[in-house]
Order: sequence, then structure tokens, then C-alpha cells
Amino acid sequence: MSKFVLGGLVLLLSVGCTPVLTTDMFEAIEMGDEEPTAVAQHLPSPTPLPTSSPLPAPPTSTPIPTVTPSPTPEIGFYPPKGRQFATLEDFWNGHAEWLLEIHDTGLPIGESDTVYRGGNELWSYLHASYQSAGVVDQCGDPVPFPGCTTRWISLDAGRSFTLIEPVCLFPCASCPCDNRRDHIAQQQYPRVAFTPEEVYLVYEFGAYNYLRTSPDGLNWSDHAHIKGTWIWTYPYGSCKPYELIRHHPNIFAGQEWDCLAGGPPGIYVEGDMLYIFVALGKAPGHMGCYKGNRFLGAAGLRECDNNPLFGAELGYGPREVMGAEANPYFEFRTISSADVVRVGNHYYMTYEGIRGPSNPFVVDDQFGLGLARSVTLEIDGPWEKYPGNPIIMDLPGNVGVGHADIVLIGEATYLYTATLEGTRGRYVLVRK
Repeated sequence: MSKFVLGGLVLLLSVGCTPVLTTDMFEAIEMGDEEPTAVAQHLPSPTPLPTSSPLPAPPTSTPIPTVTPSPTPEIGFYPPKGRQFATLEDFWNGHAEWLLEIHDTGLPIGESDTVYRGGNELWSYLHASYQSAGVVDQCGDPVPFPGCTTRWISLDAGRSFTLIEPVCLFPCASCPCDNRRDHIAQQQYPRVAFTPEEVYLVYEFGAYNYLRTSPDGLNWSDHAHIKGTWIWTYPYGSCKPYELIRHHPNIFAGQEWDCLAGGPPGIYVEGDMLYIFVALGKAPGHMGCYKGNRFLGAAGLRECDNNPLFGAELGYGPREVMGAEANPYFEFRTISSADVVRVGNHYYMTYEGIRGPSNPFVVDDQFGLGLARSVTLEIDGPWEKYPGNPIIMDLPGNVGVGHADIVLIGEATYLYTATLEGTRGRYVLVRK
């Protein structure tokens, strides 16, 4: 790894979804961690602000069909006029399409997880900051970008969301908050799963993944590190082949680490089993998981037997190929941010694929939304990828398009993700 000395301080540089670290950051996140950590003062994973430079627009050659909203839409979950709801199985078999139903739901572009709470009410867990949404921590101090986990509410069947309380959900151990202890500056990419007994939430802090639990989705336990999730270099241990960070044609080698198991997570609960999905390695990226009895919490999680579940087998592709022609290579650099639901005899997963920089002098600028499903009714088993990936839009895509939330409500299948305008909207799955 390359080192740069500035005023006696050694800087280790990285890009993508991993932190930028200084030498004093190799302290334990909390007492008892056996693995060396690298999170104390890192810069968080880059996530553009809503006021950043314009996002790349997807090609206009294959526009997403849209629905013209009624001036006073009836509250509830109804298919667009003249259309029928469809399932993910219908889509996989070529009998359905995604319609952009609502361009802007009020959710900031970026990373959230949206859940149905009954009636016409939905909640969305989203990391936000003082800069992006006026958020303060529970001590009253402004929260740095990208921010802490917040709860947004919709009472109109998911058409619009509001941040009722611009305050971090998780309390700090003491005031003022300490980022190393409380992760107040980066509770990023939250994913949540509700069960009758308990609610589970996982997030990323500097490529490490942490689990919290709650009886109601409002009051949360302290964080617990999911052992084995982190980013590291060879002096701190070797790694499996699928955890390696290999060569990217448009990234200088000195900007990368050596191994990754973590990053933007996913979560799924079924019965007593808890599954956490993580990114494994880079260039090529892979999707992997941890599993265990949910009542044991983070301490009961172990790496899945069939890791990696799938990967970027086609590589970066020809360097000169850009735009829609590069779609087959959309997931080369990283595969992460899983959202999983069960439909029929398969588990379906949306995930973010990043091809990486289009040239050596820019950051990641090629994004896509992928779809995969389990071959059998077994999460920790073989998976297959949708042959028409990426879905929704072609490369270069849109920042945030891969951080998609699938919500199943009755016969409806909704998808909350980035829209053509750089806002976060809602797609609905309908039969062709």
C-alpha cells in the first residue's frame, strides 16, 4: 500500500466504499475486539450530497415508462390505471416491467430501507446529517455528513415521506458524542428486519458492520460488531481469494487495501435464522453472507458455507466500452447493499453493482442495480443472476440507484431507489 507523508503524519489513501485512514486509527473500536480496527477518524464512504454536481443521466435510448399521477390520488395501494400488479417471478420470466410511479417521495437520494407498518403507514430508515437534513444527535449537536440513522414516516401509502424528528435514533454513551464510540458520523446504509419479537438493524461504519436490536423500531440496543467484517491489509492477516482486493484498470494500486469483508450490508430474518449480507473483495466484487440464530445476536453469526453467493465473473470488460454497452460489466468493482425478499420458491435480491471509475482521474462513476435469486429455497446455497442486469437504468446509472428497497404490500411490489432526476422515488412492478 502506498504511503504519503504530510507534516509527519502518514496517510493511507483509498477510494470507493472504504475509508481513508491515518496511522492512529488502528485502535480497537471497542474493548475486546480481537481484530485490528481502522475506523477512528476515517473519512466515510463517499456519498454525494443532494446539492452536489449534477448526477449522470441514464441514456435516453431506453426510457423507463412512467405513470402520470392524478392531481388528487386516492390513498391506498392500487395498480396504475389500466395495469395489473406483477411479481418478481413475473419480471424474471419476462412478463412484467418497472414503472416509475412517483418521481420524488421526499426521501433524500442515497441509502435507506423502507418497511410497511400496516394501514397506509410506511417507515424508512435512512442515514442523514445536519448538512443534508438538519439532523442533530441526541446531545443536540449537529451531525457530520454522511450522518446517523434517522426514521422517516409516510402516512399516505408510501407516496411521500417526512422526517418528523430530525434527531439520530441511537443515543450516545455520553455527551458530547464520540464518533469512535458512537459512530455518530457514519451509521451508513442501514437495513432493517421486523419480527414479532424484535427488530434487527445493521449498518456500516468504515467497512465494519454493526448490529442493533429493538423491541419497537424506535428504542435501540447498543451496537455489536459482526466479527469478521472489516477492511484490512496483509500485516493484519491473510484473506480468502474472494475477499481479495485485486487490480482495477482505472485505480492506482497504492490507493487500495488488500482485503474486504463488509461494507454496505443487507439483512433477512426467517424463523430463528438471521442473515447478514456483505460485500466480499473488490475487482472482482462478490456477494456473501453471515448467518446464525437470531436470538444469539451478532455473537452467533458465522460466515455462510457457500460464500461467495455470486460474483462479477465477466471482469471490467474492454476499457473503451462505456454507457449501455458496458452493462454486462456493471458490477466489477463492488457488489453490496443487498435487499432480500421471498417470492414463491425463490429468495430475490436487489443489489448495487459498481463498475468503478471510467478513467484513472475520477472516482466511481458507473452504477447499476442488479437482481439475483436463490436457485432453491436455501439462502446459503447457489444463486443465479438476472440475465438482463442491470435493471431500471443502463450504465453509467445514477448515484444511489443500487441502494434499492423492495416493499411487498398485498399484491403490490414496490421499489424505492434513485430516479431519473436524481431524487429518490418509487417504482411499481406491473404486467406487460
